[in-house]
Parts: sequence; C-alpha cells; structure tokens
Amino acid sequence: MSKLGDLGARLHRGEVGYDFVGNRKLWYGVSILITVLAVVGLVVRGLNMGIEFQGGAVFTTEKTSVSVAQAEEYAEEAAGHDAIVQELGNGSLRIQISSVDTGKSDEIKEELAKDFKVDSETINAELVGPSWGDQIANKAWQGLGIFLVLVVIYLAIAFEWRMAVAAFVALIHDITITVGIYALVGFEVTPGTVIGLLTILGYSLYDTVVVFDSLKEQTKDITKQTRWTYRDVANRSINSTLVRSVNTTVVALLPVAGLLFIGGGVLGAGMLNDISLSLFVGLAAGAYSSIFIATPLVADLKEREPQMKALRKRVLAKRAQADQGDSAEEQTDEESYGDEPEDATPAVVGPRHQPASRNRGRGRPSGKRR
Repeated sequence: MSKLGDLGARLHRGEVGYDFVGNRKLWYGVSILITVLAVVGLVVRGLNMGIEFQGGAVFTTEKTSVSVAQAEEYAEEAAGHDAIVQELGNGSLRIQISSVDTGKSDEIKEELAKDFKVDSETINAELVGPSWGDQIANKAWQGLGIFLVLVVIYLAIAFEWRMAVAAFVALIHDITITVGIYALVGFEVTPGTVIGLLTILGYSLYDTVVVFDSLKEQTKDITKQTRWTYRDVANRSINSTLVRSVNTTVVALLPVAGLLFIGGGVLGAGMLNDISLSLFVGLAAGAYSSIFIATPLVADLKEREPQMKALRKRVLAKRAQADQGDSAEEQTDEESYGDEPEDATPAVVGPRHQPASRNRGRGRPSGKRR
C-alpha cells in the first residue's frame, strides 16, 4: 500500500486526523478575505461581457500575418470604439465589436478587408442583437435561481435544514469567488462561462453531500453516548473523506488545467478559455468549501441545539473526571515508588537463625545419674 493510501486508511479509521472544525475561525477568515477581494474586483473592474450578452458583431479572418495589437488598432479605427481581438489556434483572428448594427457591420467589414489587404468575402461576419443577449442572461439567472432552490429543498428533506443552509452558503461562496476571478483576470463572459458555472455548482454540491452523508451516518444516536461531541464527529467525518475529496479534485483538475493552459494558451483562445477557467477556479473553490466551510458551519449550527449543548456538557464533564482520575493515579504511583526513609531496616535475605535463649534448659533434669 502506498503512503497516501495508508494515510487515507488511518484517517478513515480515526487513528490520525486534523482538527478542521477546531480551526474553523481561521478558515472562515480566509474565505471572507478571498470573497471580499472577489467582490472588490467585481465592483471595480466589472465583468467583461461577451457579444452574446451585450450584442455586437464578430469578425473572423483567415490565417494572417497581422499581429493582434495591429488588428486591434485597425478594428478600433473602423468601429470608433474599443474592440477585442483574439488569436485562434490556426493563425486566424477573432474580432469582437460591441454595439454594432447591420449597416455598421458591413462598413467595418469593408474597412478591415482594406487594412488586412484581403478580399472582404474572406472575412466572416456574425451579428448578434442585444435582445438575444438579454434573453440569454435572463435564462442563465433563472436557471441558477431554480438550481439553488431545488438544492436547498432536496438537502433539507434528505438531511436537515442546517445542512441545507451550510451547502447554500458554500455554493454562494464558490460562485462569488469564481465570478470575482473572472473580473480580476478580465476573461470574457460567454455562454460557455455559464455552462462552466453550473457544472462546478454540481461538483461542489457532490463533494459536500459526500461529507454530509458520512456525518449523518456517524451521528445516529449520538446523544446516547458520552464519548464524542457533535463537533468531534463532524471532524472525524471530514478526515475520513479527506483523501477521497483530494483525489477526486486532483483528477478533475488535471484535464481542466490542460484545457486552460494548453488548449486556451497554446492552441488559441476562445470558448476553451471561457469554460476551463470557470471549471478550474470553481473545482478548487468547491473542494475547499466542502471541507473548510460547509461541515464546520453545520457543526456550529448543530451545537446550538439544547440536546447537543447538554451532550457537550456531559462529554466535557466525563473527560474532566477521567483527567482527574489519571492525575490521582499518577500521584499514587509516585507515592508508592518513592524513596525509602534513611533509617529503614534493610530487608532480610536468606535463612533466618533464631538466637539461643539464655533460659534454654532451665528446669530440666541435668541427666546425671544418682
């Protein structure tokens, strides 16, 4: 068995473990800090909405020797405002210009053909209306809202409302961080981004439900014992599923990293970047929230119940009593094996000889014959 497998087996049996729940305030602080940075990036920089959401025109050229910077300059001169130029894997260019109608699109196409010194028929133009983009955005928000409502209802029925609340907080945590990273990096938000967001929400929920299922199983009849508190059992549930969560996250991140860094970076930008960045950030955030946010939050909410408070008092009282018993036993052992007094008589070793009595033979006949 490998070292990682041996560690996983020991974590599952409870032989070793890390106090995730005990250090929950640290994890809460880290998550709050990251979330605040994401919100600040979202407010300050905003999202780079794609043509599909704000309307405009997309021009695709054939393979050309014109650089991205030069093509961006040509497009901005032709449109009169900012343009986004991306180099595709086959050497062609993708030029996006927002707020463009049909007549303006034809003019820009002719100007680009002159600047690129190519025939205008070789440049493919696609026009997207702003109303269609609004419909896409509204459908995306509706789908996200319905998904979150169904998730909360299901978890409240399958587990309990505290776990549903914790899972909801973890999902909002993952969405906020992913959207904030998009704002900070400046990647374009496209329908592929929405697909990636919905995908990572499902993955994050799966990882959280695995821990919740273990926690539900281990807390059956927990009030009938006085050895573990709810917080202790929650911590054991995280440790028992820790290696599984890490393994599944790493295995999922490897192909996504290939899409992001090789597919998008080497072969060319496009929808690969849109999907892979949301998947990469969301998978990492989902694994983090299921371990460091969701389960510790459930333990905090659960231990506010009167039954769990009473259980915690009994467990702590029993542990204090056991500690006192151990201390008394150690003190007794020290007294039993302490140094002997200096005037103590040494123990007699070997056969003992009775000393002769002075009165031995008194009153007996001498044995002389008369």
